[in-house]
Amino acid sequence: MLALRLARGAHPLVLLRRLLVAAAAAGTGFLVLAALGHAAAHPATTGASLARLLWCAVPLAATAQLAVSVARTDPAARLQRGMNAAGLGPVRLTLLAAASTALSCALGALLSLIAFFALRGDLGGAAEAAGSRRVEPGLLGAGHPVPLLGALLLLSLVPLTAAAATAIALRPRTEPGVVEPPAPAARTAPTGLPWGVALTAAGLAIESYTSPAPGAHGGLPPLPGRLIGSPPGVLAGWALAAFGLALAGPGLVYLSGQLLCTGRPGALRLLSGRVLQEEARRLGRPLGVLCAVASAAYAAVTVYEAAPARPPGPFTAVGTAVVLACVTVSALTATAESRAARARTTAALRRLGATASVLHRATALRTLALLLVLGPLTWTVAEMATLPLVQ
Repeated sequence: MLALRLARGAHPLVLLRRLLVAAAAAGTGFLVLAALGHAAAHPATTGASLARLLWCAVPLAATAQLAVSVARTDPAARLQRGMNAAGLGPVRLTLLAAASTALSCALGALLSLIAFFALRGDLGGAAEAAGSRRVEPGLLGAGHPVPLLGALLLLSLVPLTAAAATAIALRPRTEPGVVEPPAPAARTAPTGLPWGVALTAAGLAIESYTSPAPGAHGGLPPLPGRLIGSPPGVLAGWALAAFGLALAGPGLVYLSGQLLCTGRPGALRLLSGRVLQEEARRLGRPLGVLCAVASAAYAAVTVYEAAPARPPGPFTAVGTAVVLACVTVSALTATAESRAARARTTAALRRLGATASVLHRATALRTLALLLVLGPLTWTVAEMATLPLVQ
C-alpha cells in the first residue's frame, strides 16, 4: 500500500522512469509469451521452443538492469530521515523499492498478456473487431490452446527477477557501528579492469576457435527466430566477451579520468578527471553494458549483412529494441544519479566563483574522454567478433 501511495505522489519524471520500466517489462513479457505460443503450436520441436525461451534471458537481464537503475534514483529509496522514526529502516526501504519495482513490472506484464491474447484472437469480441490486424498465426500459435496458468507462471519471472535484482543492488552494505571509509577512498581504482579484459579476450578466442568455416551449414549464428543451427561456441564467446566489457566498465571510466589528470593538468582537466574517478563505480557498469550491447548489435548487423537471405525474425526486432532501450536509459539514469550525487559539490564550486560555462565545459570534456576511450574499444571488440564469421 505504501508503494502505491508513493507512486501516486511521485514527481512526473519519476513516474516516467517507472513507466519505462513497465514498458520494458511488457516487451520482455511479450517475448516470453511468444515463446510459449510457439511451444503450443509446435509440440514436436521442443528444442526450438526452448531456445526461443532461453533467448528471452537477454531482454530479461536488460529489464532488470533498468529496474535497478530506476530504483537507485527513486526518491523513496533515499528517505532515510523521518522513515527511521516511522519504523522504516534501510532493510524495509530496500523491500519498499523492490515492491515498487515488482508493481511496475507486473503492470507491464499484464499489458503484454492482454496484447498477446488479443493478437492471437482469444479475446472474443475484441479479436473479431480487430479482424485483419491479427499477426500471422504461426508466430504466436494462434488456434492452439495456451495454458493460462503456464503463461502467468512465465510472466511472473519478469517482476520477480527485477524485484530480486533491486533488493540485491540496494541492500544495506554497512552495519550499525561500522565506520564507512572516507570520501577520498572512493577514488581508488576499481579492480575489475584486468579481469574484464581477460574475459573479453577469452570470449573472442573461443568465438574464433569454434567458428565454422565460412559457407558451412550453421556457419552464421542466427538470432531469435532463426535459432536452428546456432554454433554454441560462437554464442558462448560473444556472451563472455560482452560480460568482460561490462565488468571492465568501471575500470575504463576510471582510466578515462586518469588520462585527463596526466601531465600537468589545468583546473578544467583536473576537475573533469577527478569527477570521472569519483563516479567510476556508479557510471562504469551501465556504460560497460551499453558498450557490450552496442558491440553485439554491430556484430549482429555485420553478420546478417553477409547473409541477406536469412533475415532476422520479427521478434528479434522486438528483443533488440527492448535491450537497446533498456541499456541506453540505464546509462542516462546513472548519469542523472551521478549529477544528483554531485549537487553539493557543484553548489560549492558555484559559490567559489565557477561559472556555468566552466561546468558545462567540464561536462563536455568528460563526455569526450569517455567517447575516446570506450568508442574505439567497442568498435575493436565488434570487429574482432565478426572477423571469423565474415572472412
